[in-house]
Amino acid sequence: MTALYRAIGLMSGTSMDGIDLALIKTDGEQVVECIAAGSQTYSDAFRARLKQGLVDARGMTQREERSGILKQLEHDLTLLHAIAVQDFLFAQGLSANDVDVIGFHGQTVLHRPDDALTVQIGDGTLLAQETGIDVVYDMRAEDMRHSGQGAPLIPAYHAALAHNLEQKPDMPVVFVNIGGISNLTYVDEAGRLAAFDSGPGNMLIDQWMELHAQGSFDVGGALALRGTVNSDLAAHYLSNAFFRGNQRRSLDRGDFAVPSIGAISLEDGARTLAYVAAASILQSASHLPQKPCSYVVSGGGRKNAAIMAELTALAQAEGAVVIDADTAGLDGDSMEAEAWGYLAVRSLKGLPLTYPSTTGCDRPVSGGVLVKA
Repeated sequence: MTALYRAIGLMSGTSMDGIDLALIKTDGEQVVECIAAGSQTYSDAFRARLKQGLVDARGMTQREERSGILKQLEHDLTLLHAIAVQDFLFAQGLSANDVDVIGFHGQTVLHRPDDALTVQIGDGTLLAQETGIDVVYDMRAEDMRHSGQGAPLIPAYHAALAHNLEQKPDMPVVFVNIGGISNLTYVDEAGRLAAFDSGPGNMLIDQWMELHAQGSFDVGGALALRGTVNSDLAAHYLSNAFFRGNQRRSLDRGDFAVPSIGAISLEDGARTLAYVAAASILQSASHLPQKPCSYVVSGGGRKNAAIMAELTALAQAEGAVVIDADTAGLDGDSMEAEAWGYLAVRSLKGLPLTYPSTTGCDRPVSGGVLVKA
């Protein structure tokens, strides 16, 4: 029997709202069980420091650079992850000895695929020391050394999940993760895999809310539901060069800019940006091998009722259905964290994390750096 690993995945995404954690049992190919999941929210002050880190990272030309506040920020971010792991284990009645490996994403502060440069701050060595658990981190770099975009990495996990769904969707199925940036994974009956970033997800809405001192996100999409789509502004976003041409590329947080304050009402801005988040998914899906029959949606964006209403209407117009990941028997909040645990085990076994059809790499590529505790 193939050996099973217990792996914790840690994810801090482009929304920068906190750390998602998941403990899974896997052999690196099949997903046997998601044992537990949790999250730890960042303080407003720490989120502000992360945003400053994005500014300081703009001038970086090498992955190893840590200019401005980045060195201290990396240290503190890692310690927050270590505390999150220790709290998570305590809550589950487990110890470090019950876990084989941690998959550590860190925080992306710069992603320039055209320059083969991606930077995720997070000290794998420090995390291993603090938790007493082996850590695999820096899982994007090897893909970029093989001409890949370095993102998305979650498709390998989506492909494994496609065979374990309680509610079997009509094929081809597309897994949609709506985080700060949205990404798609296409799986068909023959097992063919295709994936890419699809456009802005929650990112612009969150920035729009912060710009108006309305909190860090539109809770439930309540504000957007009171607004109306501004067709000119939506068309401006959807005409972006990102959506044109057949070559897909991964996105950085700075690739789309939030509207200027006063350019549109608060409610109409929120609704328009929700529409853009949904429409960009359908627009990007036009580059897939076949038209999808089903969309399985995970990530924080699925909790925005305006995004889901727009996505459902647009998908139905093309004869497809939209399914919340939770309805399909998955955990729509922890899926990316689960994926990072899964990828860590694949890294340990030298299995591919990315493929030419997911990141554009020149061959199936493994990756990650292992640090022994």
